[in-house]
Amino acid sequence: MGKKRKSINKLSPAEIKEFKAMLLAKRSEILGNVASMEDETLRRENSDLSSMPIHMADIGTDNYEIENTLGLMDSEMRLVKEIDGALDRIENGTYAICEGTGKPIPKARLKAIPWAKYCVEYAGILEKALVKKDFSSPGSSCDYGDGKQDDDPRDTFRRTAG
Repeated sequence: MGKKRKSINKLSPAEIKEFKAMLLAKRSEILGNVASMEDETLRRENSDLSSMPIHMADIGTDNYEIENTLGLMDSEMRLVKEIDGALDRIENGTYAICEGTGKPIPKARLKAIPWAKYCVEYAGILEKALVKKDFSSPGSSCDYGDGKQDDDPRDTFRRTAG
């Protein structure tokens, strides 16, 4: 039994209901697209058994198309998880509140990205923190940042915003 936190998002119940409807519609659309891609991929694989490509380039093209479709499906399912998170935030009263700063997320941002969990400023700081390390240099690892405590984007936001 999760506690409902008092919302500071300045959205009316009607606006929250509208955003929830948008999220549910987008979720349904994505799941339909994923099911369609899955059906098409399976259909292509089954039909390819009867007409096996003769040339290696045809096999490579078919494999590329299948891998591309699987990548798209994975990306779409990640977006469904983001949408599910936004629906959870609606239920617990934290929708439209930046998870990094605790400040309200502007309606314009929510209309563009209704599953947004960060305000624009904080999202920008997160993006900068993720791309600041050069991964192309030999011996670099795939961690984000250099492991120092001050790599927390919230600290960067506090220093630049305050």
